[in-house]
Amino acid sequence: MTENKKLDKAALVSMFRAFIEPEYVISDEETQKPFECDGLSVYCDMPLLVVLPNTVAQIQEVMRICHSYQIPVVARGAGTGLCAGAMPHPDGVLLVLSRFKHILDIDPLARTARLQPGVRNLAISEAAAAYGLYYGPDPSSQIACTIGGNVAENSGGVHCLKYGLTTHNLLKVEMVTVEGELISIGSEGLDSSGFDLLALITGSEGLLGIVTEVTVKLLPRPEKAQVVMAAFDNVQTAGDAVGAIIAKGIIPAGLEMMDSYAIIAAEAFAHAGYPTDAKALLLCELDGTIVEVQEQILEVEQLFIQLGATATRVSQSEAERALLWKGRKSAFPAVGRFSPDYYCMDGTIPRSQLAYVLTEMQKLSEYYDLRVANVFHAGDGNLHPLILFDANIPGQLEKTEEFGASILELCVKVGGCITGEHGVGIEKIRQMTVQFNDQELGQFHAIKSAFDPAGTLNPGKGIPVLKNCQEYRALNRVMDDSVGQPPTRGAPA
Repeated sequence: MTENKKLDKAALVSMFRAFIEPEYVISDEETQKPFECDGLSVYCDMPLLVVLPNTVAQIQEVMRICHSYQIPVVARGAGTGLCAGAMPHPDGVLLVLSRFKHILDIDPLARTARLQPGVRNLAISEAAAAYGLYYGPDPSSQIACTIGGNVAENSGGVHCLKYGLTTHNLLKVEMVTVEGELISIGSEGLDSSGFDLLALITGSEGLLGIVTEVTVKLLPRPEKAQVVMAAFDNVQTAGDAVGAIIAKGIIPAGLEMMDSYAIIAAEAFAHAGYPTDAKALLLCELDGTIVEVQEQILEVEQLFIQLGATATRVSQSEAERALLWKGRKSAFPAVGRFSPDYYCMDGTIPRSQLAYVLTEMQKLSEYYDLRVANVFHAGDGNLHPLILFDANIPGQLEKTEEFGASILELCVKVGGCITGEHGVGIEKIRQMTVQFNDQELGQFHAIKSAFDPAGTLNPGKGIPVLKNCQEYRALNRVMDDSVGQPPTRGAPA
């Protein structure tokens, strides 16, 4: 039962320090500063308090207190997210789970791992390597991002085409509810009865509960893996080649694409041997048995050449394969060489629309007079355009946000969606009304209310408030039906 009492900051600090070590209850602004944003730093705010519990019991007590006094709670992992989903609430508690960093168990026979939410994505595969196993989803930030955050955003990675996103590799979570109750969702078996609540929790962005333990599937290391790199003289040809690979019945472990800006930046950083005169680059990894990979590598390389590749290269060692992927995974930060700031977008489209969307995106780039570097999971249509801008120039951030919104609306127009793995958070909340109608949004709110009736878990994120939906739609553009036309709302300043 909640209370309508008010609690001042000093009293709240005192209550938390009664069961959490005082140095892990952070109340001064200077020490809180590193927690003001996630990886999307254009949106930031300071929390009322930051707490770093070390046990599930401490999390439960934090949630009981906050629920009793109706205090907002925002959960945070490593802070590598890119949708402002972990941005603090100014009147709330930021619940940081970085101390929950232990691998609890690896079962090589069942091929599972039981983990605390603060375990880094890459650390799972490193620990499982001794058993010839690894964890499939591998976001570009895997060296730092945590499994709890991966669950919150349903993260993917360069190998998600064949091995799936987080939701396809998850078996069970333990979660603390808004009232402080500990519950288990899913099971360690391959299936569980009843509604698929595990899929509901995956990608819920901290709106439904606090994940305290995760059980994931592990995969056996393939006997062989090789990468075919193919250079093209235009992005449209490269985009068409993506569809041709899948049409052949070949499912690569990973199929990634970069355009010229990304190629040059990644090569300058990683020295992977990328051809810097190419307009587009495809990285196609095949894995499996030695015979299977040898046959598919030859078939894919020949197909790329037939489709107009200007150059191809096949990795000849594990070190060379890793280097080719290092360039791709380093592309986001490497693009910083071209611009003081960049805005990383995330939308998903049908593969058949890839060439069309890339062409339209170039038209939008010219309209907004902003450069865009494209780095994305071509195999499953998950786009990651990087809009280059300078926040020191008045109006450029606002123009960049408009450009990004136009890209997301274009994704919806061609039958896609506004996010593939980064989440909605604050960044895409207006575009939720482009993809979903009021009835659909009402269902989102009904689910949220079932788990969090008072709306204190990560408030203001993920789902637009229903009463504001018409306002959101008025602010958003509706993409013109004509090819390449700019948004109907006035041109950006």
